[in-house]
Amino acid sequence: MAKKAAALHILVKDKTQATTILAQLKQGANFQALAKKYSQCPSGKRGGDLGEFRRGDMAPSFDKAVFNGELLRPLGPIKTKFGWHIIKVLYRN
Repeated sequence: MAKKAAALHILVKDKTQATTILAQLKQGANFQALAKKYSQCPSGKRGGDLGEFRRGDMAPSFDKAVFNGELLRPLGPIKTKFGWHIIKVLYRN
């Protein structure tokens, strides 16, 4: 079972906007460019890069998506107390 992961994310307040962004990503849009444009998280300035983190460091639904979802494919929308996330897991180990 993986204990660490690295991911990018885009945080928005509205599920409709998250769904629209996810559709753009599935059509080939650049994740980091969309994160810089839309993310309300300070990580948006870095293209949504959250760096490496441990299991349990993030909100439970975010953590579950990162550690159980697919690698390198956009996941979401994922709801947390902060808003709606689109997540791209870079690696787990």
